[in-house]
Amino acid sequence: MYTQSFNVPDKADAPPGAALKAVPHDSALQAHFDAVIDADGKIEPRDWMPDAYRKTLVRQISQHAHSEIVGMLPEGNWISRAPSLKRKTILVAKVQDEGGHGLYLYSAAETLGTSRDQMFDALHSGKAKYSSIFNYPTLTWADVGVVGWLVDGAAIMNQIPLCRCSFGPYARAMIRVCKEESFHQRQGFEALLSMMQGTAEQKAMVQDAVNRWWWKCLAMFGPPDADSPNSVQGMRWGIKRISNDDLRQKFIDATVPQAEVLGVTLPDPDLKWNAERGHHDHGPIDWDEFWAVVNGDGPCNKERLATRVKAWNDGQWVRDAALAHARKQEERAMKEAA
Repeated sequence: MYTQSFNVPDKADAPPGAALKAVPHDSALQAHFDAVIDADGKIEPRDWMPDAYRKTLVRQISQHAHSEIVGMLPEGNWISRAPSLKRKTILVAKVQDEGGHGLYLYSAAETLGTSRDQMFDALHSGKAKYSSIFNYPTLTWADVGVVGWLVDGAAIMNQIPLCRCSFGPYARAMIRVCKEESFHQRQGFEALLSMMQGTAEQKAMVQDAVNRWWWKCLAMFGPPDADSPNSVQGMRWGIKRISNDDLRQKFIDATVPQAEVLGVTLPDPDLKWNAERGHHDHGPIDWDEFWAVVNGDGPCNKERLATRVKAWNDGQWVRDAALAHARKQEERAMKEAA
């Protein structure tokens, strides 16, 4: 997913050996792997690793990459309608950043023995998952700011622990991703702050966007720990560092004072400070909606996937031209060497 918390099985796993390199089990190799994990070390692509560890990483990193790429669409929809040249320039740069994040992550996943074509095929066929948050529409310009403030804010809360992931390429990719996402979050907050200093209509637009996105962002952290059976193994392997519920709580506690600065109301009548716990209490999340969207029944699931497939098909001539150019370059080099 866009985060470390959403790691659910795809609709159909790849056939054995199709995407993953099979590695024979060896107790000495397993013991060395366990020792590296216990020492909080890094597993590198050439190191031996259990098949289940490799498979989990391929699924999680590819889901994360898919989320970055599909996540370009809700905001990209507003590039041509941005209210000023400044806002348009900022938004173009942000959307480009998200595309770059996807490329970093696809590259990290490729080191595990899967190919980019296989990952794209899984996405375009609907077998692979991506973050459910991107299956909602951005109805107004305020939504763009809220996506930056809340969606990217939730992503950062999830992704910072991934900088300490036990798989080296993933952890290193996340260092740069988190730096850029942090900037995106601040940019979204600044855009909303400008609107909240504007007209009554602009303030109402921001409040409406917050009302629609708040609960969806809380669900981004994944299901409750009690309903997330794979979390224990992920934490044992050092892939995941903090539980879903703990991350969700950290996000709420960090966001409430930001909302006060903005002057918006978070749409949860049960949201209040609990002095005994030292955290904010919050109301129940609609997990039925979350799973419905994950399983393809969100308002924009079909639209998002169709847009991605069209972009891929429309770009076929570019890939063909690049391959043809590479072949010519190789033939020329061989002739010169002869």
